[in-house]
Parts: sequence; structure tokens; C-alpha cells
Amino acid sequence: MPDRQRADARRNYARILAVAEDEIAAHGADASLEQIARVAGVGSATVRRHFPTRQALLTAVSRKRIEALRARAQDLTGGDDSRSALLEWLGDVVAYCASARGLAAALAYDGPEPDPVQGNSCAAALEEAGDPLLHRAMRDGAVAGSVTMTDLLTLIVGIVLATERHPDPAASADRLFRLTVAGLSPQR
Repeated sequence: MPDRQRADARRNYARILAVAEDEIAAHGADASLEQIARVAGVGSATVRRHFPTRQALLTAVSRKRIEALRARAQDLTGGDDSRSALLEWLGDVVAYCASARGLAAALAYDGPEPDPVQGNSCAAALEEAGDPLLHRAMRDGAVAGSVTMTDLLTLIVGIVLATERHPDPAASADRLFRLTVAGLSPQR
């Protein structure tokens, strides 16, 4: 939100964002924009003026979690075991996405309302944060050279979206993520 906005516009933005966080937590990424406007005490046009696309709203709601994940990736970059550091960070991404309804949808690339100007800034921020972990694991021979951060985030989004209606979505998402990492071969 630009500082040069009028005080009432800044208040509206903050109120809409707070209500959107609650509504998305309760109803997921498809939370009603009209309900958000109603609860925030503004018109639906005001919501759309501040957040012209659903992706823009999801991005704003997810901003703090994305920043926490970026910081976590930086903390893990200097670890001894590059594969463990990468998997720990990816596990954190799974946990955040499973606990914060709407974050997986914010990371998805093929939503119904792609932002033609910004693309997908949430996914881009996580790709940038995770790339050093992935490249280090590749250099150490711990991860196949053909894997991309886009591949890994796409897997996470799919897992989280597939499990978000399970009785315990976080546990289900974590189990499927661990299964994906381990593969189908029996442990020796």
C-alpha cells in the first residue's frame, strides 16, 4: 500500500486485509470477495480497487508467511547436510501451506485469474529463497540435476490442495510429502 494514499484508503486496505485473512483461513482461497467487503464495511468495488485480482489478495494475505519462509531458507543455507537442509525447508513450506489456507492457491501457477503484470510473486519469492538450498544439494550429489524449484513447489501445491479437506490436512500433507521424498521403494 503506497504511503501517498489517503488515510481512509490506508485504513480500508488494512481492514480489508485483516478480514480477508480471517475469511481465507475459514473458507480457503475461494472465500467470497463480497463477504470480505461486507464484513470489512466497504463496497465490493473498494475491495477490487485495492486487490484487482484474487491472486493479488492471496499474495497480500500470504506476504508474512512468505517472508518467514524466505528467512528460514537463509537460516538453513549454511547447514552441514545440504539434502537435509533442503528437505527441512520444503517440509516447512508444506506445513505453512497446510496450516494457512490460501497459501497453496497463492503459489499455484495456473489459477483462473493470473496476474498479467506481476506473474506469481509468491511462487517467485519462494523459488528465489529455495534455489540456493536446491543448487547446493545438487552440487553435493544429493538431488538429481534435473530437479527445479518450480517442480518442487508444484508438488507441494498439489499435495496441499489434495489434502486440504482431510480431517487432519497438515498430517496428511506431511505424510504424502515424506512419501514423495522417500519414493515407492521399500527402505533397506
